[in-house]
Amino acid sequence: MSAGHDRRLVGWLSLAQLITWGSVFYTFALLLAPVEKELGLGRAQSSLAFSLALFAEGVFAFPVGRWIDRGHERAVMTGGSLVIAAGLVLHAFVDGAAGFYLAWLVLGAGLSATLYTPVFAVVTRRFPQDFRRAIITLTFLGGLASSVFIPVSAWLIAHLGWRNALLVLAAIHLLVCVPLHAICLRGAPPARAASTAASGEHSPSQLLRSAPFLLILLFVIGMMGITAAIPPHLVSLLREAGLSEAWVIAIPASIGVIQVLGRLLLFFFEHRFDLHLANRLIPFLIPLALAALIAGAAHPLAGLLFVLLYGLGNGMLTIVKGTAIAQYVSREHVASLNGAMGLPSAVARAVAPVLLGVMWTRDAGYRWGLLVLLGVGIVAALALVFAQRRALLPR
Repeated sequence: MSAGHDRRLVGWLSLAQLITWGSVFYTFALLLAPVEKELGLGRAQSSLAFSLALFAEGVFAFPVGRWIDRGHERAVMTGGSLVIAAGLVLHAFVDGAAGFYLAWLVLGAGLSATLYTPVFAVVTRRFPQDFRRAIITLTFLGGLASSVFIPVSAWLIAHLGWRNALLVLAAIHLLVCVPLHAICLRGAPPARAASTAASGEHSPSQLLRSAPFLLILLFVIGMMGITAAIPPHLVSLLREAGLSEAWVIAIPASIGVIQVLGRLLLFFFEHRFDLHLANRLIPFLIPLALAALIAGAAHPLAGLLFVLLYGLGNGMLTIVKGTAIAQYVSREHVASLNGAMGLPSAVARAVAPVLLGVMWTRDAGYRWGLLVLLGVGIVAALALVFAQRRALLPR
Protein backbone atom coordinates (compact mmCIF):
# COMPACT_ATOMS: atom_id res chain seq x y z
CA MET A 1 0.00 0.00 0.00
CA SER A 2 1.02 3.59 -0.62
CA ALA A 3 2.49 5.52 2.27
CA GLY A 4 0.02 8.32 1.53
CA HIS A 5 -3.71 8.23 0.95
CA ASP A 6 -5.79 8.38 -2.22
CA ARG A 7 -7.08 11.96 -2.17
CA ARG A 8 -9.70 11.33 -4.82
CA LEU A 9 -11.16 8.37 -2.93
CA VAL A 10 -11.18 10.32 0.33
CA GLY A 11 -12.80 13.27 -1.46
CA TRP A 12 -15.66 11.14 -2.79
CA LEU A 13 -16.16 9.49 0.60
CA SER A 14 -16.24 12.98 2.14
CA LEU A 15 -19.06 13.96 -0.22
CA ALA A 16 -21.04 10.94 0.93
CA GLN A 17 -20.43 11.99 4.54
CA LEU A 18 -21.75 15.49 3.85
CA ILE A 19 -24.92 14.07 2.26
CA THR A 20 -25.54 11.49 4.97
CA TRP A 21 -24.95 13.78 7.94
CA GLY A 22 -26.92 16.58 6.33
CA SER A 23 -29.91 14.70 4.93
CA VAL A 24 -30.57 12.58 8.03
CA PHE A 25 -28.83 13.81 11.18
CA TYR A 26 -29.35 17.55 10.69
CA THR A 27 -32.66 17.37 8.82
CA PHE A 28 -34.39 15.75 11.80
CA ALA A 29 -34.78 19.08 13.61
CA LEU A 30 -36.50 20.58 10.56
CA LEU A 31 -38.98 17.71 10.40
CA LEU A 32 -40.14 17.97 14.00
CA ALA A 33 -42.73 20.75 13.66
CA PRO A 34 -44.48 19.54 10.46
CA VAL A 35 -44.42 15.89 11.53
CA GLU A 36 -45.82 16.75 14.97
CA LYS A 37 -48.59 18.82 13.41
CA GLU A 38 -49.65 16.16 10.91
CA LEU A 39 -49.28 13.11 13.15
CA GLY A 40 -50.56 14.79 16.33
CA LEU A 41 -47.39 14.13 18.35
CA GLY A 42 -45.97 16.07 21.28
CA ARG A 43 -42.34 17.20 21.41
CA ALA A 44 -41.37 14.40 23.82
CA GLN A 45 -42.97 11.81 21.53
CA SER A 46 -41.28 13.14 18.40
CA SER A 47 -37.88 13.53 20.10
CA LEU A 48 -37.98 9.85 21.07
CA ALA A 49 -37.53 8.95 17.39
CA PHE A 50 -34.04 10.43 17.33
CA SER A 51 -33.07 8.58 20.51
CA LEU A 52 -34.26 5.35 18.87
CA ALA A 53 -32.06 6.12 15.87
CA LEU A 54 -29.03 6.62 18.13
CA PHE A 55 -29.85 3.36 19.91
CA ALA A 56 -30.13 1.44 16.63
CA GLU A 57 -26.86 2.96 15.42
CA GLY A 58 -25.15 1.75 18.59
CA VAL A 59 -26.64 -1.75 18.41
CA PHE A 60 -25.48 -2.29 14.82
CA ALA A 61 -22.06 -0.66 15.23
CA PHE A 62 -20.24 -3.82 16.38
CA PRO A 63 -21.49 -6.22 13.65
CA VAL A 64 -20.86 -3.49 11.06
CA GLY A 65 -17.29 -3.18 12.36
CA ARG A 66 -16.76 -6.93 12.18
CA TRP A 67 -17.95 -7.01 8.55
CA ILE A 68 -15.58 -4.19 7.62
CA ASP A 69 -12.64 -5.94 9.32
CA ARG A 70 -13.47 -9.03 7.25
CA GLY A 71 -13.07 -7.05 4.03
CA HIS A 72 -16.74 -6.32 3.29
CA GLU A 73 -16.54 -2.52 3.45
CA ARG A 74 -18.02 -2.05 -0.03
CA ALA A 75 -21.11 -4.13 0.80
CA VAL A 76 -21.46 -2.48 4.22
CA MET A 77 -21.38 1.15 3.08
CA THR A 78 -23.33 0.56 -0.15
CA GLY A 79 -25.92 -1.40 1.80
CA GLY A 80 -26.01 1.31 4.47
CA SER A 81 -26.85 3.96 1.86
CA LEU A 82 -29.61 1.71 0.49
CA VAL A 83 -31.01 1.27 4.00
CA ILE A 84 -31.00 5.05 4.53
CA ALA A 85 -32.83 5.57 1.24
CA ALA A 86 -35.40 2.96 2.31
CA GLY A 87 -35.76 4.63 5.71
CA LEU A 88 -36.38 8.03 4.13
CA VAL A 89 -39.01 6.56 1.78
CA LEU A 90 -40.66 4.79 4.73
CA HIS A 91 -40.62 8.08 6.65
CA ALA A 92 -42.37 9.84 3.74
CA PHE A 93 -45.38 7.52 4.08
CA VAL A 94 -45.77 7.26 7.87
CA ASP A 95 -49.25 7.91 9.24
CA GLY A 96 -48.70 7.46 12.96
CA ALA A 97 -46.17 7.31 15.79
CA ALA A 98 -45.37 3.61 15.27
CA GLY A 99 -44.38 4.12 11.64
CA PHE A 100 -42.42 7.25 12.57
CA TYR A 101 -40.41 5.33 15.17
CA LEU A 102 -39.85 2.41 12.79
CA ALA A 103 -38.52 4.77 10.13
CA TRP A 104 -35.96 6.21 12.52
CA LEU A 105 -34.92 2.76 13.73
CA VAL A 106 -34.24 1.89 10.08
CA LEU A 107 -32.37 5.17 9.57
CA GLY A 108 -30.27 4.52 12.68
CA ALA A 109 -29.28 1.11 11.31
CA GLY A 110 -28.27 2.77 8.05
CA LEU A 111 -26.25 5.44 9.86
CA SER A 112 -24.26 2.75 11.66
CA ALA A 113 -22.88 1.66 8.28
CA THR A 114 -22.32 5.08 6.71
CA LEU A 115 -21.21 7.74 9.23
CA TYR A 116 -17.76 8.47 10.68
CA THR A 117 -17.10 5.20 12.52
CA PRO A 118 -17.28 2.90 9.46
CA VAL A 119 -15.63 5.33 7.04
CA PHE A 120 -12.78 6.00 9.49
CA ALA A 121 -12.23 2.25 9.68
CA VAL A 122 -12.23 2.00 5.89
CA VAL A 123 -9.50 4.60 5.41
CA THR A 124 -7.49 3.17 8.33
CA ARG A 125 -7.47 -0.27 6.69
CA ARG A 126 -6.62 1.15 3.25
CA PHE A 127 -4.02 3.72 4.31
CA PRO A 128 -2.36 2.41 7.50
CA GLN A 129 0.55 4.86 7.18
CA ASP A 130 -1.59 7.96 6.55
CA PHE A 131 -5.04 7.23 7.99
CA ARG A 132 -4.99 10.18 10.39
CA ARG A 133 -4.62 12.73 7.59
CA ALA A 134 -7.35 11.01 5.59
CA ILE A 135 -9.66 11.16 8.61
CA ILE A 136 -9.00 14.88 9.10
CA THR A 137 -9.93 15.44 5.44
CA LEU A 138 -13.16 13.45 5.87
CA THR A 139 -14.25 15.64 8.78
CA PHE A 140 -14.04 18.85 6.74
CA LEU A 141 -17.08 18.15 4.57
CA GLY A 142 -18.81 16.32 7.41
CA GLY A 143 -18.40 19.48 9.46
CA LEU A 144 -20.09 21.53 6.72
CA ALA A 145 -23.13 19.25 6.49
CA SER A 146 -25.34 21.43 8.66
CA SER A 147 -24.37 24.58 6.75
CA VAL A 148 -25.30 22.93 3.43
CA PHE A 149 -28.29 20.76 4.25
CA ILE A 150 -30.19 22.80 6.82
CA PRO A 151 -31.00 25.46 4.18
CA VAL A 152 -31.42 22.83 1.43
CA SER A 153 -33.77 20.65 3.49
CA ALA A 154 -35.65 23.70 4.77
CA TRP A 155 -36.21 24.84 1.17
CA LEU A 156 -37.40 21.39 0.10
CA ILE A 157 -39.83 21.15 3.04
CA ALA A 158 -41.16 24.67 2.43
CA HIS A 159 -41.72 24.18 -1.31
CA LEU A 160 -42.52 20.47 -1.63
CA GLY A 161 -43.87 19.52 1.80
CA TRP A 162 -42.02 17.28 4.22
CA ARG A 163 -43.12 14.01 2.62
CA ASN A 164 -41.93 14.93 -0.88
CA ALA A 165 -38.77 16.48 0.60
CA LEU A 166 -37.93 13.10 2.14
CA LEU A 167 -38.45 11.40 -1.24
CA VAL A 168 -36.01 13.86 -2.83
CA LEU A 169 -33.44 13.15 -0.11
CA ALA A 170 -33.93 9.40 -0.63
CA ALA A 171 -33.31 9.89 -4.36
CA ILE A 172 -30.04 11.71 -3.58
CA HIS A 173 -28.86 8.69 -1.61
CA LEU A 174 -29.86 6.31 -4.40
CA LEU A 175 -28.31 8.40 -7.17
CA VAL A 176 -25.18 9.62 -5.37
CA CYS A 177 -24.23 7.72 -2.21
CA VAL A 178 -25.12 4.19 -3.33
CA PRO A 179 -23.15 4.25 -6.63
CA LEU A 180 -20.36 6.26 -4.99
CA HIS A 181 -19.78 3.60 -2.33
CA ALA A 182 -20.27 0.76 -4.81
CA ILE A 183 -17.71 2.15 -7.27
CA CYS A 184 -15.12 3.77 -4.99
CA LEU A 185 -14.84 0.94 -2.48
CA ARG A 186 -13.88 -1.80 -4.92
CA GLY A 187 -10.68 -3.65 -4.12
CA ALA A 188 -10.94 -3.59 -0.33
CA PRO A 189 -7.94 -4.99 1.58
CA PRO A 190 -8.68 -8.62 2.51
CA ALA A 191 -9.10 -9.68 6.09
CA ARG A 192 -5.96 -11.03 7.70
CA ALA A 193 -5.82 -14.57 8.96
CA ALA A 194 -6.85 -15.08 12.56
CA SER A 195 -4.23 -14.08 15.09
CA THR A 196 -2.31 -16.75 16.89
CA ALA A 197 -0.53 -16.76 20.17
CA ALA A 198 2.70 -17.71 18.40
CA SER A 199 2.58 -14.60 16.24
CA GLY A 200 2.43 -12.40 19.29
CA GLU A 201 -0.78 -10.77 18.08
CA HIS A 202 -3.98 -10.35 20.06
CA SER A 203 -7.40 -11.68 19.12
CA PRO A 204 -10.37 -9.27 19.09
CA SER A 205 -11.71 -10.78 22.33
CA GLN A 206 -8.34 -10.19 24.04
CA LEU A 207 -8.20 -6.63 22.75
CA LEU A 208 -11.68 -5.90 24.10
CA ARG A 209 -10.41 -6.80 27.58
CA SER A 210 -7.09 -4.97 27.27
CA ALA A 211 -6.26 -1.96 29.41
CA PRO A 212 -5.69 0.42 26.45
CA PHE A 213 -9.07 -0.41 24.91
CA LEU A 214 -10.95 -0.04 28.21
CA LEU A 215 -9.21 3.27 28.92
CA ILE A 216 -10.06 4.58 25.44
CA LEU A 217 -13.65 3.41 25.96
CA LEU A 218 -13.76 5.46 29.18
CA PHE A 219 -12.30 8.44 27.32
CA VAL A 220 -14.83 8.19 24.47
CA ILE A 221 -17.87 7.70 26.72
CA GLY A 222 -16.88 10.65 28.92
CA MET A 223 -16.28 13.02 26.04
CA MET A 224 -19.39 11.85 24.18
CA GLY A 225 -21.45 12.52 27.29
CA ILE A 226 -20.12 16.07 27.67
CA THR A 227 -20.45 17.04 24.01
CA ALA A 228 -24.00 15.62 23.92
CA ALA A 229 -25.09 17.28 27.17
CA ILE A 230 -23.96 20.84 26.46
CA PRO A 231 -25.67 21.80 23.13
CA PRO A 232 -29.35 21.34 24.09
CA HIS A 233 -28.84 23.28 27.33
CA LEU A 234 -26.37 25.93 26.17
CA VAL A 235 -28.85 28.70 25.34
CA SER A 236 -30.68 28.28 28.67
CA LEU A 237 -27.37 28.07 30.49
CA LEU A 238 -26.08 31.34 28.99
CA ARG A 239 -29.36 33.13 29.69
CA GLU A 240 -29.26 32.05 33.32
CA ALA A 241 -25.69 33.34 33.54
CA GLY A 242 -27.05 36.82 32.79
CA LEU A 243 -25.56 37.34 29.33
CA SER A 244 -27.38 39.60 26.90
CA GLU A 245 -29.54 37.98 24.22
CA ALA A 246 -27.02 38.97 21.54
CA TRP A 247 -24.28 36.99 23.30
CA VAL A 248 -26.68 34.11 23.98
CA ILE A 249 -27.20 33.71 20.22
CA ALA A 250 -23.67 34.57 19.09
CA ILE A 251 -21.82 32.13 21.37
CA PRO A 252 -23.52 28.88 20.21
CA ALA A 253 -23.51 30.07 16.60
CA SER A 254 -19.73 30.53 16.70
CA ILE A 255 -18.89 27.01 17.89
CA GLY A 256 -19.31 25.31 14.50
CA VAL A 257 -16.92 27.73 12.83
CA ILE A 258 -14.31 27.23 15.55
CA GLN A 259 -14.64 23.44 15.21
CA VAL A 260 -13.74 23.62 11.52
CA LEU A 261 -10.85 25.95 12.42
CA GLY A 262 -9.54 23.34 14.86
CA ARG A 263 -9.54 20.69 12.15
CA LEU A 264 -7.78 23.04 9.76
CA LEU A 265 -5.09 23.67 12.36
CA LEU A 266 -4.52 19.91 12.67
CA PHE A 267 -4.46 19.46 8.89
CA PHE A 268 -1.84 22.13 8.24
CA PHE A 269 0.31 22.03 11.38
CA GLU A 270 0.18 18.60 13.04
CA HIS A 271 3.28 17.41 11.13
CA ARG A 272 5.23 20.08 13.03
CA PHE A 273 4.67 18.52 16.45
CA ASP A 274 4.35 15.13 18.14
CA LEU A 275 0.84 13.85 17.39
CA HIS A 276 0.84 11.79 20.61
CA LEU A 277 1.47 14.98 22.59
CA ALA A 278 -1.39 16.58 20.65
CA ASN A 279 -3.64 13.64 21.54
CA ARG A 280 -2.84 14.15 25.21
CA LEU A 281 -3.47 17.90 25.18
CA ILE A 282 -6.55 18.24 22.94
CA PRO A 283 -9.02 16.48 25.31
CA PHE A 284 -8.07 18.86 28.14
CA LEU A 285 -9.49 21.76 26.10
CA ILE A 286 -13.00 20.52 26.98
CA PRO A 287 -12.64 20.67 30.80
CA LEU A 288 -10.77 23.98 30.42
CA ALA A 289 -13.76 25.32 28.47
CA LEU A 290 -16.15 24.17 31.20
CA ALA A 291 -13.94 25.74 33.86
CA ALA A 292 -14.05 29.06 32.00
CA LEU A 293 -17.83 28.86 31.86
CA ILE A 294 -18.12 28.08 35.57
CA ALA A 295 -15.63 30.69 36.71
CA GLY A 296 -16.69 33.47 34.36
CA ALA A 297 -20.40 33.39 35.15
CA ALA A 298 -22.01 36.38 33.40
CA HIS A 299 -18.90 37.88 31.82
CA PRO A 300 -18.96 37.90 27.98
CA LEU A 301 -15.19 37.30 27.84
CA ALA A 302 -15.69 34.02 29.69
CA GLY A 303 -18.26 33.08 27.05
CA LEU A 304 -15.79 33.87 24.27
CA LEU A 305 -13.07 31.84 26.00
CA PHE A 306 -15.56 28.97 26.33
CA VAL A 307 -16.38 29.16 22.59
CA LEU A 308 -12.70 29.14 21.64
CA LEU A 309 -11.69 26.25 23.91
CA TYR A 310 -14.83 24.15 23.43
CA GLY A 311 -14.98 24.73 19.68
CA LEU A 312 -11.32 23.90 19.09
CA GLY A 313 -11.48 20.94 21.47
CA ASN A 314 -14.69 19.49 20.04
CA GLY A 315 -13.52 19.92 16.46
CA MET A 316 -10.20 18.16 17.06
CA LEU A 317 -11.71 15.53 19.39
CA THR A 318 -13.43 13.96 16.39
CA ILE A 319 -10.00 13.11 14.98
CA VAL A 320 -8.56 12.00 18.32
CA LYS A 321 -11.53 9.69 19.02
CA GLY A 322 -11.49 8.38 15.46
CA THR A 323 -7.80 7.45 15.51
CA ALA A 324 -7.11 6.41 19.13
CA ILE A 325 -7.87 2.70 18.64
CA ALA A 326 -5.71 2.50 15.51
CA GLN A 327 -2.83 4.31 17.21
CA TYR A 328 -2.81 2.58 20.59
CA VAL A 329 -4.66 -0.76 20.36
CA SER A 330 -4.93 -2.38 16.89
CA ARG A 331 -5.16 -1.46 13.23
CA GLU A 332 -6.15 -4.94 12.08
CA HIS A 333 -9.33 -4.94 14.18
CA VAL A 334 -10.01 -1.20 14.25
CA ALA A 335 -13.54 -1.44 12.85
CA SER A 336 -14.64 -4.13 15.31
CA LEU A 337 -13.14 -2.31 18.29
CA ASN A 338 -14.62 1.06 17.33
CA GLY A 339 -17.92 -0.71 16.70
CA ALA A 340 -17.82 -2.23 20.18
CA MET A 341 -17.85 1.30 21.58
CA GLY A 342 -20.96 2.17 19.57
CA LEU A 343 -23.67 1.13 22.03
CA PRO A 344 -22.02 2.58 25.18
CA SER A 345 -21.41 5.82 23.27
CA ALA A 346 -25.02 5.93 22.08
CA VAL A 347 -26.24 5.45 25.64
CA ALA A 348 -23.96 8.26 26.85
CA ARG A 349 -25.24 10.60 24.13
CA ALA A 350 -28.85 9.79 24.94
CA VAL A 351 -28.61 9.95 28.74
CA ALA A 352 -26.22 12.88 29.30
CA PRO A 353 -28.59 15.71 28.26
CA VAL A 354 -31.30 14.29 30.53
CA LEU A 355 -28.92 14.01 33.49
CA LEU A 356 -27.73 17.59 33.05
CA GLY A 357 -31.36 18.69 33.14
CA VAL A 358 -32.00 16.62 36.26
CA MET A 359 -29.05 18.27 38.04
CA TRP A 360 -30.46 21.75 37.35
CA THR A 361 -31.88 23.47 40.44
CA ARG A 362 -33.75 26.74 40.82
CA ASP A 363 -31.15 28.12 43.22
CA ALA A 364 -27.90 26.93 41.63
CA GLY A 365 -29.05 26.62 38.01
CA TYR A 366 -26.60 24.50 36.00
CA ARG A 367 -23.63 25.03 38.31
CA TRP A 368 -23.63 21.56 39.90
CA GLY A 369 -24.19 19.88 36.54
CA LEU A 370 -21.27 21.78 35.01
CA LEU A 371 -19.04 20.82 37.93
CA VAL A 372 -19.92 17.16 37.37
CA LEU A 373 -19.16 17.52 33.65
CA LEU A 374 -15.85 19.18 34.53
CA GLY A 375 -14.92 16.17 36.66
CA VAL A 376 -15.98 13.75 33.92
CA GLY A 377 -13.89 15.69 31.39
CA ILE A 378 -10.75 15.52 33.53
CA VAL A 379 -11.18 11.78 34.14
CA ALA A 380 -11.81 11.13 30.43
CA ALA A 381 -8.76 13.15 29.34
CA LEU A 382 -6.55 11.34 31.87
CA ALA A 383 -7.88 7.99 30.63
CA LEU A 384 -6.43 8.69 27.18
CA VAL A 385 -3.09 9.65 28.74
CA PHE A 386 -2.95 6.29 30.55
CA ALA A 387 -4.07 4.47 27.38
CA GLN A 388 -1.05 5.92 25.59
CA ARG A 389 1.25 4.64 28.33
CA ARG A 390 -0.23 1.13 28.05
CA ALA A 391 -0.35 1.17 24.23
CA LEU A 392 -0.14 -2.20 22.48
CA LEU A 393 1.26 -0.68 19.27
CA PRO A 394 4.73 0.82 18.84
CA ARG A 395 4.84 4.61 18.83
